[in-house]
Amino acid sequence: MSEKGAMRRVPAGEFKAKCLALMDEVQSRGEGIVITKRGKPVVRMMPLEEAAETPKPSIFGFMRGMATITGDIVESAFSGEGWERMADEKFAPSSFERQG
Repeated sequence: MSEKGAMRRVPAGEFKAKCLALMDEVQSRGEGIVITKRGKPVVRMMPLEEAAETPKPSIFGFMRGMATITGDIVESAFSGEGWERMADEKFAPSSFERQG
């Protein structure tokens, strides 16, 4: 940074031409730069701090502890006959007929 603590300003055209070099400069010096467009600040490029980065949360287990299992999750709540009766009622030919 300069004497007053202001960041270096770089016009957008120069940034476009020297983007990779400016990125390396920001990383090596540890100081950010401000990219301007027509003399007005538009973007600030700052170095990343490794400690500030947080890992992306996993989609697996994000709801852990939000539900409880009650009862038997392996055995069916219906007997074999119960399933057959329910299937017969649901898929009986009359259920496919139009209700008029």
